[in-house]
Amino acid sequence: MYSNRRADGVLLEALIKADPQNDLIQKLVRGLLAHRVKGAWANTQENVFILLALDRYFQTFEKVTPDFVTKMWLGDTYAGEQAFKGRSVDSNVLNIPMSYLMKQGGESDLIIDKRGAGRLYYRIGMKYAPSNLKIEPADYGFTVLRSYEPVDKPDDVKQNADGSWTIKTGARVRVRLTMVAESRRYHVALVDPLPAGLEILNPELAATESLPDDAKATPVITVGSRSFGSWWWWYRANWFEHQNFRDERAEAFTSLLWEGVYNYSYVTRATTPGHFVVPPAKAEEMYQPETFGRTGTDSVTIE
Repeated sequence: MYSNRRADGVLLEALIKADPQNDLIQKLVRGLLAHRVKGAWANTQENVFILLALDRYFQTFEKVTPDFVTKMWLGDTYAGEQAFKGRSVDSNVLNIPMSYLMKQGGESDLIIDKRGAGRLYYRIGMKYAPSNLKIEPADYGFTVLRSYEPVDKPDDVKQNADGSWTIKTGARVRVRLTMVAESRRYHVALVDPLPAGLEILNPELAATESLPDDAKATPVITVGSRSFGSWWWWYRANWFEHQNFRDERAEAFTSLLWEGVYNYSYVTRATTPGHFVVPPAKAEEMYQPETFGRTGTDSVTIE
């Protein structure tokens, strides 16, 4: 009857009772909610202990019915306000134009003020378009690496001295991604945009030619201080639960990703000559998009 989620529920209830100011409480709640699949946990034991712990959390931190007003300032400018009265699962969004942010001279204080009874949950995020096509790698919770490998002949794919790639027309190319997660992540999406001159060879389609096995498909995966060899890989099959092959990108998804190093690859064919700018491959937590990582922009020439 034991499970990690059941233990987390017991720990959450104990922490709320013994040390209600502990910073781990909110992290435990977030982790338990992230482990739900179709609104529930794995079994009856998990459901009971977790629901008891969440009820204790509710009675301790959310027993007061919300009745407050939240106001926001950006620098010296009043940005807006929102009233919260009664219990609701609705979210309220305040959008500030990027054009206004650009006028703040590079930095400005964001002030959030709450007046009234109840608990406020909020998220601050930014959506933007880069002004330069050459984007540098970033690591805000994930490290992502991408490379292109020949499938049939060693000279089909070449990486040049400047980091760009040259691929022969008609060649089969294996796209290889390496993703590093330093801690446990939830609902992870790994998305890799294609160079416009490559087409994915989807092995699930009957018309697709026979594809060679990946010689690196059984790596040693390191999770924390432990290493797992090919037996663990065979038992688990793949780290991802679902993948999509689209015209312009490949996608892999998992609801739970333990800390460690993970490989993902797929086979393409170079069909269209030309010079192509390839957007970065990106890994992120879908419901916590501020936790993400990406490669840099790549340049691919097919000739």
